Amino acid sequence: AGFAQKTVQSIVRRIRGSPYAHADETGWREDGINGYLWSFSTPECRYFHFDRSRAGAVARQVLGPCFSGVLVCDFYSGYNWYDGPIQRCWVHFLRDLKKLLEANPDNGSVRDWVESVRAIYKLAKKTAGRKLSEQLRMKFRRELEDKLIHVAKACLKNKSAPQRVLAERIEKHLNELFTFVEYPGCPSGNNPAERAIRPAVIARKVSGGTRSEEGSRTRTTLMSVFGTWTLQGKDLLTACSHMIAQAQIPAQLPAQ
Repeated sequence: AGFAQKTVQSIVRRIRGSPYAHADETGWREDGINGYLWSFSTPECRYFHFDRSRAGAVARQVLGPCFSGVLVCDFYSGYNWYDGPIQRCWVHFLRDLKKLLEANPDNGSVRDWVESVRAIYKLAKKTAGRKLSEQLRMKFRRELEDKLIHVAKACLKNKSAPQRVLAERIEKHLNELFTFVEYPGCPSGNNPAERAIRPAVIARKVSGGTRSEEGSRTRTTLMSVFGTWTLQGKDLLTACSHMIAQAQIPAQLPAQ
C-alpha cells in the first residue's frame, strides 16, 4: 500500500476525467466505530475511500471540481450537491416497482401503473441504443420525461394510492431519470458500483471492519489498485511487481 500512492492518485485522476462515474457507499466499522466505505468507479477504474461521514461533502471532495461527467448514483440525497448531469439508478427504481407489485398483488390500478412506468423505461432503453444526433437525443429525453410525469401525476394527489411514494420520487428526480438517453454510452443503472462494493460487504460480515485508521487506509488502497487492475484485465502479480519496481526508482537529480 505504501508503494501504491502514485497509482491511486492516477486512478482518481482518471475517474475525475471520465465521461461518467458510478458512486455508492456502504457501512463500515473502524475500531468498532461506525463509518462508511465509499466507492467510485468507471469501466476501467475503481477507487475506495473510508470516512466517518456519509455526507455529500465526501463525494464532493473525492470527485473534486475537475469532474464534469455524468454522476451515476442511487436516490440518496448525498449526491444532490452535484450540479452537473446526474443519472439516478433505474435498477433501484425497478426493484422498488417490483416490491410495490408484491405488496399489492390484487390491485389492478397498481399493476397498470407499474406496467406503464416499465413500458416508458423500455422505450427509453431502446431510444438510447439508437444512433441519433445530439438534438434528437435531447428531444426524445424531454418526450420521455413528459410521458413519465403524466403517469406519475395521476397518483400524486391521491394520498391513499399505494404508488404515491414512487410517483413523488418521479416528480422529484424527473430530470435525472433519462440522462442516459441524452448521453451516449451512459448506463441507466448503478450496478457497477454495487458490484465493486459487494466484496467489501462480505468482508465486513466476516471481519467486522478494520481496527485502525492505518488499517482502513491500507485496505482501501489495496482495494483500489487490485480492483482497477482486475477491471483492466491485468495479471495482478505482474502489475504489483511493476508498481513496486517503479516506486523504488529514485527521482532524477536536476542537472548541475
